[in-house]
Amino acid sequence: MPRESLVTKHARLAKIIAGLKQAYPNAHCELDYSSPFELLIATILSAQANDKQVNIVTADLFKKYWTAADFANASPAELENDLKRIGLYRNKAKNIQAASRKLVERHGGKVPDSMDALIELDGVGRKTANVVLGNAFNINCGVVVDTHVARLSFRLGLTSEHAPEKIEQTLMKLVAQSEWTLFSHLLIWHGRRRCYARKPDCPNCEIKPLCPRLGVPKPAR
Repeated sequence: MPRESLVTKHARLAKIIAGLKQAYPNAHCELDYSSPFELLIATILSAQANDKQVNIVTADLFKKYWTAADFANASPAELENDLKRIGLYRNKAKNIQAASRKLVERHGGKVPDSMDALIELDGVGRKTANVVLGNAFNINCGVVVDTHVARLSFRLGLTSEHAPEKIEQTLMKLVAQSEWTLFSHLLIWHGRRRCYARKPDCPNCEIKPLCPRLGVPKPAR
């Protein structure tokens, strides 16, 4: 069976984005934060955790610890206790404290607005850095590839890759840079509300005609 041409894929992707924008006009980061630093902490906590659970924890956490210095100087045992409702809380507490120390020592307690500086912080990889840059600083440095983005990118036939870094590189070539952050939000919202990992709600899918699994006609042999 012939592969979809790049021109055809671009055209279909444009319709996918338009359809998702119509379905989710208010798509945004669902982590609660009021500063780049709070978003950084919340994003570190969100790894392998539910955003709603993270928001419950940070609602109290950010009342107790206001700054990077507060986290850096916290009792490790007490910080762990404050995070115990989050999966992998011990390791996350360690990373948050180490990252906070680096922010104090290297950046005056402020969150840097560059990829290179962010990924030097403990517990911060490209995904976390992209979340912070795109949402706190409005800098489109890359595409956030979480489990939803990875799943939908594959299901929608946008990539055949499985590794997050390779998926990101593919999407960066297909999507206009100005829309990298929004595109991630659109796929995440659709993944959480319609295209579930198990039993996706295909009958009610807003972009059903554009999905290779459902609506896109197969190329002639």
